[in-house]
Amino acid sequence: MKTIYLDNNATTAVRPEVLEKMLPFFCERYGNPSSIHSFGGSVGAEIEEARRRCAELLGAKFRDRDNCASEIIFTSCGTESDNSAINAALKARPGRKKIVTSVVEHPAILHYCDELIRRGIEVVKVPVDERGRLDMEFLEKSVDENTALVTLMWANNETGTIFPVAEAVKIAHRAGALCHSDAVQAAGKELIDVDALDIDFLSVSGHKLHAPKGVGILFVRRSIPFDPFIWGGHQERSRRGGTENAASIIGLGEACRLAKLEREKTQVKIAALRDRLEEQIKEKIPCIRINGDLEHRLCNTSSVSFEYIEGESILMLLDMNGICASSGSACTTGSLEPSHVLRAMNVPYTAAHGTIRFSLSAANTAEEIDFTVNCLVPVIERLRQISPYWKENK
Repeated sequence: MKTIYLDNNATTAVRPEVLEKMLPFFCERYGNPSSIHSFGGSVGAEIEEARRRCAELLGAKFRDRDNCASEIIFTSCGTESDNSAINAALKARPGRKKIVTSVVEHPAILHYCDELIRRGIEVVKVPVDERGRLDMEFLEKSVDENTALVTLMWANNETGTIFPVAEAVKIAHRAGALCHSDAVQAAGKELIDVDALDIDFLSVSGHKLHAPKGVGILFVRRSIPFDPFIWGGHQERSRRGGTENAASIIGLGEACRLAKLEREKTQVKIAALRDRLEEQIKEKIPCIRINGDLEHRLCNTSSVSFEYIEGESILMLLDMNGICASSGSACTTGSLEPSHVLRAMNVPYTAAHGTIRFSLSAANTAEEIDFTVNCLVPVIERLRQISPYWKENK
């Protein structure tokens, strides 16, 4: 059975070009990039080339006297990048004890903020409306002289809704606060120019843009004091200890090069597939809703609520047909509660539990979309036939 993978916001396949770039650094060019000898030093040079590729994708134009894109720090993942940015911002603004974020952030932000609350840091969470759009008036009123950091995702991982990060940066800077964006879902899909934005920190995760798992990026503007989150050796200019994950970093550099080269063409292709999916669902299945800001969202993400049935059951039946998607509900983690994103958007309980997130990539085809919908129609019909809530409300 062929697998149809529509869960690219969870992770992506490593592109063949990326793997090919990585392979020599496992068994042939395995030297430690920090070594003084040329065998290791040549690996270090490849890491610096990867760093430049990553900087180019993000619009980081600064080069130090060694022509190094030194605003790019390599990390293990988006979560480490997020935590590191928050940690650095609090230490860079030691007299300020407040963080402003949103109610729909990734757990990498929200869970660390919960821990900081226990340490005496004030955390304000900006609400969203029914389309997942940020309440900008609330944001502006929340940022004051005690705010160390405003941290907002570029695009929501469940709905694809894009936040006005440029405006958030201005609000933060007017109050003397720093600004960070978790751009894990946006990198490679949206145009990002950190120089034009004047943003202070930005996080990226490799495995969301066809690089391997276990590698990420933290952009740190050169004017910002940076206190390491992980202490150790002199790697990453003493900003992140630990021997570099050379093969994965080099793969990430290649993934960023390809993403920059192909972004516009890929964006158009994927958006057309997403629209094809949604149009067929709306045509063939009653009582559904598309969640999020349909005018300002990622090209690849569609959050669809099927009323009066459970999302987990939909996923299981789709999986039997080789179709991979994910739930907009936390039920897959053992909770019966809908996700915090859907709750924040006030999606009705009867719809939130039946929410499925489809997230596409350029590898998907129109034939796969059609097959998915053809499987989805009888799945929804079958589940609604046995649903007491559907019988009560149809």
